[in-house]
Amino acid sequence: MKRQLVWLRTDLRLRDNSALHAAAERGPVIALYLLSPGQWLEHDDAPCKVDFWLRNLRELKAGLDTLHIPLLIRTAPRWDDAPNLISQLCQELGIETVHVNEEYGINEAARDAAVQKALASDGIHLRSHLDQLFFTPGTILTKGGTYFQVYSQFRKVCYERLNLGVPSLVPAPRAQQELNLVSDEVPRQVEGFAIPPAALRNEWPAGEDAAHERIALFTDEILGNYQDTRDFPARDGTSRLSPYLAAGVVSPRQCLHAALANNHGEFETGNSGAVSWINELLWREFYKHILVGFPRVSRHRAFREDTEQLRWRQDTADLENWQQGRTGFPIIDAAMRQLLATGWMHNRLRMVVAMFLSKNLLIDWREGERWFMRHLIDGDLAANNGGWQWSASTGTDAAPYFRIFNPISQSERFDPDGRFIRRWVPELARLQDKAVHDPSKLGLFGVEGYPQPMCDLSATRDRALEAFKSLSASR
Repeated sequence: MKRQLVWLRTDLRLRDNSALHAAAERGPVIALYLLSPGQWLEHDDAPCKVDFWLRNLRELKAGLDTLHIPLLIRTAPRWDDAPNLISQLCQELGIETVHVNEEYGINEAARDAAVQKALASDGIHLRSHLDQLFFTPGTILTKGGTYFQVYSQFRKVCYERLNLGVPSLVPAPRAQQELNLVSDEVPRQVEGFAIPPAALRNEWPAGEDAAHERIALFTDEILGNYQDTRDFPARDGTSRLSPYLAAGVVSPRQCLHAALANNHGEFETGNSGAVSWINELLWREFYKHILVGFPRVSRHRAFREDTEQLRWRQDTADLENWQQGRTGFPIIDAAMRQLLATGWMHNRLRMVVAMFLSKNLLIDWREGERWFMRHLIDGDLAANNGGWQWSASTGTDAAPYFRIFNPISQSERFDPDGRFIRRWVPELARLQDKAVHDPSKLGLFGVEGYPQPMCDLSATRDRALEAFKSLSASR
């Protein structure tokens, strides 16, 4: 049996890893991970996310060691460097086939095509495997043969396919005979990416075991009420699995199986919490299919091309106040500070702060998308872009342009007792009752140094509506 190379990317796990399983079935396996700091900087990957990758890679190496699968670490500063590096390595190691799990951004696709071409010239095969998704992009299409642009229609077809058969899980590989090859040590840090504070790292423990403990906690204690608790940021009402999904420490198939196991195998009926979580997994699927069907969204372009004509405001001070949580709107500031401190933000609040930036401040959604990617531990091109374009009304299946969340009413509805606000905006901790949602209403400007609101919500709402109406009138 000839040697197989599994090139690990965002699939840092032993269990239910399609490429790793396929490689182990064909012969002795060697694993490879590429450090690409230049490319990561170009993609605005957050230091906390790179640190999370390295910590999970360290945990994965320990698991691979028990299976006698050596892990090699190489540096390809940019993905353009990958074809030659991998081709040379394969020749040195006598590799027959390189196995990868499919990735879907335009740069990822170009990288893999270039690697495949370089390997083919050496008589080495590259086999890609479906792993991040339930369905291969291009197989869930409209009757006209095009990619879906409306989530509800996409979901309906996904349900039809899932009812025909749920994607199965594949086991971790068995231990193989030892190879005369020593694993490389996983670096503690990569140049250009600072190690985040201990508090942030402790918030997100690394490794498959930690991820599956979170799945068990979520499905046992939270999933039953997920539909009712998921919008309340002060409560532990969400799965908090997004960093593990983004890094591939768990697979969406594992999450789907966990949901079905707690809902008697049902997709659309039964426990509303389980159904709602499955829908969230399908939203994630939908946005990755969009990356393939409409590659312009990987190029920082609006999905709705007409919205490229919007006249966004250029205001560095307003943007910085939003970034640092100094807007004078407590729920906005609490959410932005949560992001800076933990590398994560509650999904309801992601929509609220995104609408505030793109609608009330009328600042280009791409500024927000970039800021999120630079700070999110779960930063994912498809999900982040999809969410921002939905909020900005420039994307597929987007919120109508006249839907503009009011941050004060959102705060009163989803953080009614102000617990979330008081945690992240300690300047307001002493305020009682509803005053914490809108201190300015009581004339409480400058409370413990807290700023007054940076804009008038009504006037800026009208400004945004006028900008979108002007866009429609110019067609």
